[in-house]
Amino acid sequence: MASLRCTAVLVLGLLTGLSLAEDSLNAANPIRRVVTLLAKMQSSVAAEGEKEKKLFEEFMCYCKTGTDDLEASIDAAEAKIPQVESALKEATAAQTQLKEEIEQHKANVADAKKTIATATALREKEAAAFATESSDLKTNVAALGKATAAIEAGTAGSFFAEFVSHDGIAQDDGGCRHELGR
Repeated sequence: MASLRCTAVLVLGLLTGLSLAEDSLNAANPIRRVVTLLAKMQSSVAAEGEKEKKLFEEFMCYCKTGTDDLEASIDAAEAKIPQVESALKEATAAQTQLKEEIEQHKANVADAKKTIATATALREKEAAAFATESSDLKTNVAALGKATAAIEAGTAGSFFAEFVSHDGIAQDDGGCRHELGR
C-alpha cells in the first residue's frame, strides 16, 4: 500500500511538472501562442463554414420544393375556380327559390288561418243552432212523454192496444180489422 501511495504521488508530481513546463513554454514563446490561437480559429471557422453550407443546402432545397409546391397549389386553385363559381351560382339560385317558397308558404299559412277562423265561426254558429234545436226537440219529446202518460192514464187499456190507421180502420193485437165509425 505504501508503494502504491508513493507511485500515485510520483505520477501526480510528473503531470503537474509537465503542465507547468508546457505553460512556461507557451508563456515564454509568443509565436507558439499565436500559432495555437490561429489553429483554434481555423477549426472554428471550418466548423462554422460547414454549418452555413448545410443551412444553405437546406434553404435551397426548400426554395426548389417550396416553389414547386406553391405552383402546384396555385394551379389547383385556378382549376377549382370555375367549379366554385358554378357552385356559388347554384347556391344563389337555390337561395332565391327558397326565399320565394318561404313567401308563398307564409301566404298559404295566412290563408289557412283565415279559412280556419271562418270555419270555426261557422261551426260555432251551427253548434249554437243545433243546441237550440236540440233543446227544443228534447222539450217536445219530454212533453210528448208526459202527454202519452196522461193519455194512458185517462183512457181504457183496450182502446190503447189498438192502432188506428189513416183510413179509419182499427187493428187489434190479434190481427183482426174493425171499422171505426166516422
